Amino acid sequence: MKIVFMGTPEFAIPSLQKILDSKHQVAAVVTAPDKERGRGRQITFSPVKEFALENKLAVYNPVLLKDPDFISQLEELKPDLFVVVAFRILPKEVYSIPVKGSFNLHGSLLPQYRGAAPIQWALINGEKQTGVTTFFLEDKVDTGNIILQEKISIDDKDDFGSLHDKMMMLGSEVVLKTINLIDSGNYSLTKQNDSVTSPAPKITKEICEIDWSKYAVEIHNLVRGLSPYPGAYFNYNGKTYKVFKTKMIDSDRWSVVSGQLDIKSNETDNSQLSTGKIYQTKKEIFVQTKDDVLQILELQPEDRKRMTAEEFLRGYTLIN
Repeated sequence: MKIVFMGTPEFAIPSLQKILDSKHQVAAVVTAPDKERGRGRQITFSPVKEFALENKLAVYNPVLLKDPDFISQLEELKPDLFVVVAFRILPKEVYSIPVKGSFNLHGSLLPQYRGAAPIQWALINGEKQTGVTTFFLEDKVDTGNIILQEKISIDDKDDFGSLHDKMMMLGSEVVLKTINLIDSGNYSLTKQNDSVTSPAPKITKEICEIDWSKYAVEIHNLVRGLSPYPGAYFNYNGKTYKVFKTKMIDSDRWSVVSGQLDIKSNETDNSQLSTGKIYQTKKEIFVQTKDDVLQILELQPEDRKRMTAEEFLRGYTLIN
């Protein structure tokens, strides 16, 4: 089949590679417009564009997807199928061009986690399982009929970075399987059940801020879901600290740990536990949450690099 591939970030590259290695033809690649970055305002390409150029593929990076010239260029290719992986929302004028339709790879088990950040929200909500879904595009975002789904377990040690990479590779396999099914015509579609949908909205700065009055597991999962990017954070004494890795310590274990360690606190009265209260030793940092104590394992002070708690405490402190 003649395919036009649409994608922008690194997540999309393994899927494009799978198609290139298959019997199918990549007629063109569509990706995000070039951007100016840095003080020198140098032009930079998306990861997908860099990969496409390295493989001598035709590349389009339109600013407006409804641009008549862009639509004409796509029509002239006479594509059989559009494959969309981590790209923009396509208007009907575009996704209706191919004779066999357009499908998208989504990083969840639809209809769960419809939206821009499905991998992050699965972690933030403490899910033990997620997956990838391919579906035909329709007018409403992430609502089309499902072609294929495959599940993946979420390990307790997974964060956004590790789960992203696992799903990137799983997704590439599912993309090629989907293309082959569409090519054969031997597939069935599953309508999404809108009554069991859940949202996965874009991650904002407000979402990233840690609220120490929440339960320890909620904060721990927030950190996992936002690590390594964009990073959960908290403000303390006028400075911002990003947190990349934490460890939950229940009350019983904390009573043993605190009894064995020479602990300093950010409060003079240690008799009362209060949320947000910080404790530290020479090598470790702990924070009291609503129910239990959370240990900060990796963090990044404002305008400094990411480091372990032990590295941080060699030159900094959270205790006045």
